[in-house]
Parts: sequence; C-alpha cells; structure tokens
Amino acid sequence: MGTSDLTLDAAPAAADVRLPAPPTQLIRPALFLDLDGVLAELADTPDAVVPEPHRTEVLRALAPRLGGRVAIISGRTIDEIDRISDGSMAAASGIHGLERRRPDGSLLRAAPDAGVRAAVEAFEAFASTRPGVLVEDKTIAAGLHFRGAPEAAADAAVLTRELADETGLTMQPGNMVIELKTPGASKGTALKAFMAEAPFLGATPVMLGDDLTDEHGFRAAAELGGFGVLVGPPRETAATFGLPDVSSVLAWLEAVEESA
Repeated sequence: MGTSDLTLDAAPAAADVRLPAPPTQLIRPALFLDLDGVLAELADTPDAVVPEPHRTEVLRALAPRLGGRVAIISGRTIDEIDRISDGSMAAASGIHGLERRRPDGSLLRAAPDAGVRAAVEAFEAFASTRPGVLVEDKTIAAGLHFRGAPEAAADAAVLTRELADETGLTMQPGNMVIELKTPGASKGTALKAFMAEAPFLGATPVMLGDDLTDEHGFRAAAELGGFGVLVGPPRETAATFGLPDVSSVLAWLEAVEESA
C-alpha cells in the first residue's frame, strides 16, 4: 500500500508561534537549501520560476566560502535546479532524494518504477477535464499541480491516494501539488547521504525549507547535530528557527557568507 512520507515523530513547534531567526555565525556549517519558496518565489506554474541574478550571485559566493558545503535539495529534477539556479550549485538532489549529484559531478539516480507511467496517464486524464491543473512527468515521479485550480485539490487527493494503493508508489503532498514517487528516498535521506561524504562530512547540517516535504530534512539535520529553518508562515514543524520569506533567506545567506 502506498504511504505518505510525512508522518512526524519529532515534537513539532507550535503552529501559531513565530520561530526565532537563525544565527548567522555558525561553526563549520553545511547548508541544504530547498528551491521553491526558499530560494525562489512560488509561481503559478513550475516553468514560471526563472533564474534571478541576485540569487545566482549569492549562491556562487557562498559555496567557496563554505568549502563547497552547500547543496540544493528540491522536489524538482536536477536539470530544473540547474536551470533556475543558473548552474551555480555543484551539489544537488532532485525529486525528493531520488536523484543526487555529488560535488564532483557524479550522479546517482533511482531506477524507474513501472507505476509512475500509470500515475502519469491517470493524472493526464484528470487534468484534461480540469483547466488549470498541470501534470509533471519526472520519469521516476509524477506531479499533479493545482495552484491554478485550487478547487480541484480534494479530488486530486482522492485520486492520488487511490493510485498510491494500486501502484505502491509513495504519496508526497506539497504546496498546491501532490506527487507519486518511487519509494525509498526523501529530502532527509538526501541530506544524510551528503553528510556522509566530503566536503560535508563532520560539518553541522542546516536545512532551509518551506514545505511539508522539507520536514524530513529538518529532522535529519537535527539527528546529525544541526537544525532546520522554516521559511514562511508559522506552522507545526520540526524546524528550530524561522525566516519569513525568500528575500530574508537571501539576506541571511549573505550574512553567513560574510561571517564565514
């Protein structure tokens, strides 16, 4: 039976309490950054998020100052990460940990699950009768985006749960999107895999994220002696610190770079 990745066993912060801003002076940090909602503003469609010169400048300055201990961990593919970040990040993980590129450029990728094809076809049939719903085929995952048709959210959730049960794929709810993905990986497993290798080995992990999919990253960072930073409005979370928006994230990254 397909299951959600989002069960939390860590004590969450209260949903109505604004978390304090993270410190800018850190001892040998390793930064793991979500993309949408953290480094880039959310948009109506995935393709509407584009490279931005200031973001690129910040990322290109940050990685050398931290000895390469910076990675983007996203639900997007690595190709999409590279497009939006303008190729500024050597280390990256895409599709919620199902693909991962080490700093040396070597790429690890999960094998495709046959159920993904069935999910894509079902999602496309669903979207064909609902204007504003978009389907994203990532080969090893399928996404159903309904930011342009929020009234479709309930029906999208029902369909996705049924497909998860039928295919054994993992259901991954997100911000106005639900995905079905090949089981066995999360943003937390990606963070831990990076932390087991140079140049991240022995550093203090810090995960910045805004979405439910980032909770695994927050928990993994805490397990390894670091912490999570929730970006956006307060909610129940395993993160320890918070930042209000994308502009504050970029300002915080600049401050970390200056203090490194």
